[in-house]
Amino acid sequence: MRKVQLLIVGAGPAGLSAGIEAARAGVQVTIIDENLRPGGQLFKQIHKFFGSRVHNAGVRGFRIGEKLLQDTKDLGVEVLLGYPVYGIFPGGEVVYGTADGAHQMKAEKIILATGANENNLYFEGSTLPGVMTAGAAQTMINLHHVLPGKRVIMVGSGNVGLIVSYQLLQAGAKVEAVVEAAPSIGGYGVHAGKLKRAGVPFYLSHTVRRAMGSTEVEAVELVELDHFKPVPGTEKIIEADTVCMAVGLTPMTELASLCGCELVESRGLGGLVPAHDHNMCTTNPDVYIAGDISGVEEASTAMEEGRLAGTAAAESLGYISEAEAAEKKAEIHRRLDLLRSGQFGAKRAEAKAEIEKSFAQMQRGGEVG
Repeated sequence: MRKVQLLIVGAGPAGLSAGIEAARAGVQVTIIDENLRPGGQLFKQIHKFFGSRVHNAGVRGFRIGEKLLQDTKDLGVEVLLGYPVYGIFPGGEVVYGTADGAHQMKAEKIILATGANENNLYFEGSTLPGVMTAGAAQTMINLHHVLPGKRVIMVGSGNVGLIVSYQLLQAGAKVEAVVEAAPSIGGYGVHAGKLKRAGVPFYLSHTVRRAMGSTEVEAVELVELDHFKPVPGTEKIIEADTVCMAVGLTPMTELASLCGCELVESRGLGGLVPAHDHNMCTTNPDVYIAGDISGVEEASTAMEEGRLAGTAAAESLGYISEAEAAEKKAEIHRRLDLLRSGQFGAKRAEAKAEIEKSFAQMQRGGEVG
């Protein structure tokens, strides 16, 4: 059986950042991903990041991805692509697939950076061709240069819905409406402002009642909501050929559960997540997590969590002294605190604190409240 020091599952922004940080300390790192291309969501993000310079403000997402890939190459990080991980078992034994069948390897430490799945809405006609997630539409236009439709309705006004709507406009589609069940827009005003200036209408306190069409989407019926309940007689029909859903993400925790990581519920971070401490270590002491598996946040946060997990793993493997690791982790936490400040970030910071509290209770053998 092949043996590796540190195995990272997931070659997205969190996994690559973790690998870079650990490799800089001298750890032998292997990154494995089921996709044929590394970089995760970054290569679909053609928009510029904003915030602080330390978090790549003004740099387009795919450029950040290119830099991460170059760093892994320069540091000699092994990246295995097209290899799905089927299971992780006691003692760090990992089963993964290749074109030749199933194989095994044994890792001293593991970082799970498996990301999250997009959520779906279910309504009449939701299985018609033309109904898809916002991530699928973003993949089509930004990676494959294929327009998913000419007349699009976006469901969800969080940052993903707003950004993908604007990218659809840039690609030549007409966004007929942004539909939001809540009474207010969920994403940043700077993104919503671009759409409003382009003439895109927003339907707040509305949802999709049904998608209409014989063999594909031809129109969409919306209905107004009162405290999230449909109001009879408020239905309206909009002609469209595509419905995109940007209704949140759910952390991918299957592998974490398989290898004995205790899970806790966090509504503010997308649902069930592995309980973890300040160092991203789970209740399995040989397994760390980073990125959306630890709670759905922004790409900048995922990269910082990756650096934190990579540093902690390198320390546990004996490549960084306790004092040096403490200094590195303190700086990373300062940057994470910056990302989790403000109107949106404060809620995520509170949710993260609750997860760490649950982890501490589990370590003491107490009940999680």
